[in-house]
Amino acid sequence: MSSNSASPIPLAGSLPVELARHAGFAQVFQPDRLTFGLIMPLEGYPDSPFPTLENHVELAVKADQAGFATLWMRDVPFYDPTFGDTGQMLDPMVYLGFLAAYTRRIALGTTGIVLPLRDPLIVAKQATSVDQLTNGRFILGLSSGDRAVEYPAFGVNHDNRGERYREAFSIIRTVSEEHFPTFKSEHYGEMRGSLELIPRPVASRVPTIVVGRARQDIAWIAKNSDGWIWHISDFARLPEIIRSWREAGDGKTFKPYGYATFFDLDENPNLPLQRGSNGVRIGRNALIDLWKQQEALGISHVALNLKPLRRPAAEAMEELAEYVLPHFPAGKVARPEV
Repeated sequence: MSSNSASPIPLAGSLPVELARHAGFAQVFQPDRLTFGLIMPLEGYPDSPFPTLENHVELAVKADQAGFATLWMRDVPFYDPTFGDTGQMLDPMVYLGFLAAYTRRIALGTTGIVLPLRDPLIVAKQATSVDQLTNGRFILGLSSGDRAVEYPAFGVNHDNRGERYREAFSIIRTVSEEHFPTFKSEHYGEMRGSLELIPRPVASRVPTIVVGRARQDIAWIAKNSDGWIWHISDFARLPEIIRSWREAGDGKTFKPYGYATFFDLDENPNLPLQRGSNGVRIGRNALIDLWKQQEALGISHVALNLKPLRRPAAEAMEELAEYVLPHFPAGKVARPEV
C-alpha cells in the first residue's frame, strides 16, 4: 500500500462503455456514487446457523420493486459447525436461475463462488446461462473461500488455491468472451479452438469481480477484474484502501470498490454506529451520514448481510427503502447510441 497516506486519492475514472450499458453492473456500480444491496437470505437468524427461508421469494420481489441495487448469493456447500453460518443454503447458481423468473429489474450476483473448488468451464457455463435468464442483470463474483475444511472434501489442495484461482479466473474470462478460444492450463483442461461456450453473454461479457482477497495482491485484482468487494472490519482503513486500489489501476478506467458487512438496522432511527465482531448495528439517520462520508471517499457499494438482524426483515427493508434508498439510488443504465 502507498507509504504516503496523506496523498490525494486518485480520481475514480470512467465506466467502460460495455459496462455502462450492462443492466446489472450499471445499477450497482457508478463513479462517485454509493449503492447498497442485500446478501441472501433476506432474514435475520442471529441465534442459528440456519435460516428459515420463509417468504424468501416474496421478499426478493419486494427488494426488486423497491429499487434496491442488487441481491447477492453466497457459496456455502456444507455446514461447518465451527463457522456458524450457512448463508442461504441453496446452491447460488440454482437459486439465481430461480430468482431470475421472479425479478425484473434488480441486479443478481454472487459474493462469491468459491472458485478453486469448482471447474471454471462449468462456472462459465452457469454464469452465461444465468446472464441469459436475467437478461443481462448478472454479476459474477469469485472468491477463494474462507473455510479451509472444505478443500479436502473436494480433493483440492488448499495451499495452492491462489494459483488455481488466477488460472480459473482467466479461463472463465477467456471462454465467455472469446470465440473458439485456445488455452492450456496447469490445473484444469485445455481448448484448441474447436469449441465455443454456449450460451453467449447477453452483452459483450459477464462482469466479473473479485470477492475478498482470494490470495491475490491488489495490483492483480485491479488489472484482471471489473471490481472488488471485500470485508472490512475497520472503517478507518477505507481511505488507505481506496487510495491503494486506485493507484493500482490505469488511472482511466473506473473499477469499483465495495465491502460486505453483517448488518442490524436498529428500531431507534437515531442510534449511532455500534461496531462489533459481528458487523454493525446502527439507526437509519446515522447510516445515511456514514454512507455519505463513505461515498465521498469513493466507496461504490455496500452489501448487507442481515444475519444479525433482530427484527423482521420485511420491516427493516421497508425502512431502508423509504428513508435510506432515496439518498443512495441504484444507478442508471446507459442507452446505446442510435
